[in-house]
Amino acid sequence: MRLQVTVRHGSVSDSVRSYVERKLAKLERRIHDATLIEVVLDREANPKIVDDHVVEATIYTKGPTLHGREAATTYEAATDVLVDKLERQVGRYRDKRVLERRRRPAEAAAELPVPAEEEPSS
Repeated sequence: MRLQVTVRHGSVSDSVRSYVERKLAKLERRIHDATLIEVVLDREANPKIVDDHVVEATIYTKGPTLHGREAATTYEAATDVLVDKLERQVGRYRDKRVLERRRRPAEAAAELPVPAEEEPSS
């Protein structure tokens, strides 16, 4: 898994960046190693918005592109909620790939030759 963390409108401390990387590493066991995950940390400029810390993540998989966006009072809280959301999305994506295999038509399967068993030679 390749993780790319970007910060918009300001900067964040190394502890926040490492926290985001640690939390998103939980997805590593469920997705392919070559999958790219882009994470964007943003801060809303409007002072009336209470949940002004925004974390967005985009997962580029072989099939669909998974996207999540969460806002909270801190980057850590937004990351926690976002990781839960992404775990559900990745789980659904994986289940669809495993459970709904490509099926071939019944007549095509009937036309395939059945391999004969060979007798062991002594």
